[in-house]
Amino acid sequence: MSSNAAIKKTPSDAINPLESLSDLLQEDMGKVNTLILKNMESKVPLIPQLASYLIAAGGKRIRPLLTLACTQLYDGNMPRAHRLAASVEFIHTATLLHDDVVDESDERRGQDAANLIFGNQASVLVGDFLFSRSFQLMVKDGSLDILRILSDAAAIIAQGEVLQLSMTGNLETTMDDYIEVIKAKTAALFAAACEVGPIIAGQEPSAAQAMAEYGLNLGIAFQITDDALDYAGGQEKIGKTIGDDFREGKMTAPVLFALEKADAKEKAFWTRTIKDKNQKDGDLAEAQDIIARHDAINLSMALARSYAKKARLALAEAPDHNIRALLDDIVTFTIERDN
Repeated sequence: MSSNAAIKKTPSDAINPLESLSDLLQEDMGKVNTLILKNMESKVPLIPQLASYLIAAGGKRIRPLLTLACTQLYDGNMPRAHRLAASVEFIHTATLLHDDVVDESDERRGQDAANLIFGNQASVLVGDFLFSRSFQLMVKDGSLDILRILSDAAAIIAQGEVLQLSMTGNLETTMDDYIEVIKAKTAALFAAACEVGPIIAGQEPSAAQAMAEYGLNLGIAFQITDDALDYAGGQEKIGKTIGDDFREGKMTAPVLFALEKADAKEKAFWTRTIKDKNQKDGDLAEAQDIIARHDAINLSMALARSYAKKARLALAEAPDHNIRALLDDIVTFTIERDN
């Protein structure tokens, strides 16, 4: 069986729900982008130069879109949502800059990683600047609840990155350990981006909790799919170097599922390549063959779908609205995308 058999391809003529949501919220997203550009300004030229290099490269912008969507879903104050969506995007961009330094990445969003162009020191420091800008935007909002939610998410993300670093190359990593990492490093910001919408709209805590659950489970499904694509995707599609997780010794779902069924020879391979990081030409292809042999991509995608189902259940508590339908479609798109 092909290693990418379980990842359904979205037909080229199919409507991308992220694009549909972006079109629907185009005016609001334009205001968010204006705020992002304004808050990247600095008397130090390198700061906007480096920040704009990554931000201008695009990306799905899914996190700020979620903040806008979840606010409009509950008929909340959109100017507040603009500010907080920008804050969410700054947190995300800061973590990308830091991650690429830690991971020694070569590529991000289809172009050279910022640390290759500007250096590690500048990337880390500009990441710190963007974190500070995100907190300034939170403070301007004036809500202690929202400050708590977004600042907690920022702290959780940092902890998740450290936890992942401590598990790198550890073949004793369990699936529960892996889920804990991706809840922190990816899903926490998805959850926070969604949770602030009902709060802006003055809704009951139950509404905010439902949207947080939606975002959390969407984020987990999103990251599991990303990790599967790292072994099954195409570099020109996913915008990063294929096999980065393998080269960095990250313990992700495809490797964990393959390890569960590994024979002695395969365990020796994982020990040499992941634990000892003694890799040579042809090892990535061998890793992909082992993963395919044990159906680990299918198993990973089944796990992603289980979290997608949880996201849909939480979303069902939201008001009946065309945005809710798009948010439901985004769950499907997340686990069927090929990039």
